[in-house]
Amino acid sequence: MLKYLLLSAAAIAAPAAAQSLDQPSTNDDRIVVTATRAEQSVREVGQAITVIDRDEIERRQTVVVSDLLATMPGVTVTRNGSIGGFTGVRLRGAEAEQTLVVIDGVRVNDPSSPGGGFDFANLLSSSVERIEILRGPNSVPWGSQAIGGVVNIITAQPTEGLRVRGNAEYGYADQVFTSAGVAGGTGGLTGSLTGGYLRTDGISSAAVGSERDGYRQYGANGRLGYEIVPGIGVDLRGWYAHSRARLDGFPAPAFTFADTNEYSTMQEVYGYAGVHADLADGRFRNRAAFTIADINRDNYAPDFGDEPSFIGRGRSERYEYQGDFRLIEQARLVGGVEHETSRYGDDFARYSVGITSVYGQLIVKPVDMLTLTGGVRNDDHDQFGSHTTFGGDAALALDTGTTLRASYGEGFKAPTLYQLYSDFGNGRLDPETARNYDLGVEQTFLGGRARVGATYFNRRTKNQINFRSCTLAERNTAGSICVGRPFGVYDNIQRADAEGVELTIALMPVDGFTVTGNYNYIDSENRTPGANFGRDLARRPHQTVTMNADYRWSFGLSLGGTITHVGDSFDNAANTVRLDGYVLAGLRAEFPIGERLVIYGRVDNLFDEDYRSVAGYGTVGRAAFGGIRVKLDQ
Repeated sequence: MLKYLLLSAAAIAAPAAAQSLDQPSTNDDRIVVTATRAEQSVREVGQAITVIDRDEIERRQTVVVSDLLATMPGVTVTRNGSIGGFTGVRLRGAEAEQTLVVIDGVRVNDPSSPGGGFDFANLLSSSVERIEILRGPNSVPWGSQAIGGVVNIITAQPTEGLRVRGNAEYGYADQVFTSAGVAGGTGGLTGSLTGGYLRTDGISSAAVGSERDGYRQYGANGRLGYEIVPGIGVDLRGWYAHSRARLDGFPAPAFTFADTNEYSTMQEVYGYAGVHADLADGRFRNRAAFTIADINRDNYAPDFGDEPSFIGRGRSERYEYQGDFRLIEQARLVGGVEHETSRYGDDFARYSVGITSVYGQLIVKPVDMLTLTGGVRNDDHDQFGSHTTFGGDAALALDTGTTLRASYGEGFKAPTLYQLYSDFGNGRLDPETARNYDLGVEQTFLGGRARVGATYFNRRTKNQINFRSCTLAERNTAGSICVGRPFGVYDNIQRADAEGVELTIALMPVDGFTVTGNYNYIDSENRTPGANFGRDLARRPHQTVTMNADYRWSFGLSLGGTITHVGDSFDNAANTVRLDGYVLAGLRAEFPIGERLVIYGRVDNLFDEDYRSVAGYGTVGRAAFGGIRVKLDQ
């Protein structure tokens, strides 16, 4: 009963959520790069965007990034059981595969996965410095896959001088999480290097199981920059992670979901090599780069031999140029050209496909308080030809602390190599498309100690690709895509609509005390003709509520807590398998010892809630962790 009383209080006190206010301010002068792929003040952006910085990551004691994302506006997260199980992040009710993920300028969606999505299971917080979440289609600057939105991950930045940080923690399920990083520079050379390690016994991924499914990952990332002359330089970035996760499956003789000895391994390598040149006294900024994402996945079933039972090889290589030209003080042109080659391989074959793109955006400030942005993009795909998308937004930032926003965006997602060329592939697929508009308002008051916001959005998706079975008649009809496909085929059969409201609030009643929260209502509906027309899309709760509160005393002690409510949803398209809503609460504390050392601890799922985000998969109960954090800046 106590947890529901706490949730009710949270919903009344904080019907919405935003990132915390670090200090009183009537102007939000944070710089973001995700809206147009160029630096802008958030007050100039007409799209819905949330920023998470390193302070927030450490304050929330985040280990797995998706756990933090799950408490953000418009975001829904599901995980298949234990840490390391597939983790999907949905933005505003879109498919998880329609979320574009970028790490340090590299698009990391997996070309070897069926839907081309990114598995957030293996994204840890060790090296993450900043996260920008843009909600809504944004294919003009970003191209394919940005139908739900974009999650932009930025790792530790190189700095002048020396900066060292590290942490180590231990807790539930014999979990060990450690990380260390160093950054520094001298003259024109700067660099950073971060490494991390996570090991846990986990829980049984099968809810009915008793055998723990453990997880292990070690990884590192680095950045190196060299300024040849002022404004001209070279940038190198790299990311490596190797993960191993125990799996549950469908063993004989019952062939129902239960404990098995299966496991999977995944190796991720992402790289960026680029040059930049600022010309015309800094008014014309140029960037050219080569990026690579290489992902190897292997599944093993030891009961049936030592060789992999499945292999997946995904690789994407991208060449890109972007220019940012300030024509006059009130007008700016951002555009570029890109070519990407994606490769996919499994046990039997290798495939590749290319896409060439050109885009341009005009950012105009007719008056200081108003920013207008409009753009167009053309993508030329080897398989299905040319496709053009449009987008535009407006932001009006008044001196009263009011910011009005409006945007229209189109989304575009090319069929994946698996959907085109696998045994279930269909070479006649069309790209998925979407259009979205949203309207928002944000108000700052009480001398910058309070900020509230509301956004309405509406999105319609067409030609959504889904797997369907083939009837005997279709398999025997000449010209049907089902000929020779006894087990089914991918087809453009699904349409979906989504609309909703996102409310946000951030308060600093007194120095050291911050309260943030969010309320989200998302109605995601299947509009595909047939038996499921009008039903809810799977695993999309209509309502979510989150509240965070943190207080720091003058002598250094900090206490905080998070309460999240996720409403009822369905696990399947037919809406016959219900997932009951649930409440998760957590407490956290930290205390500095001197200027360089912090001890901290937290309790997750305080009330030991037994819940499901995916039917049949277990979830972690009450869990406690403690650790230390070290920082050194010179």
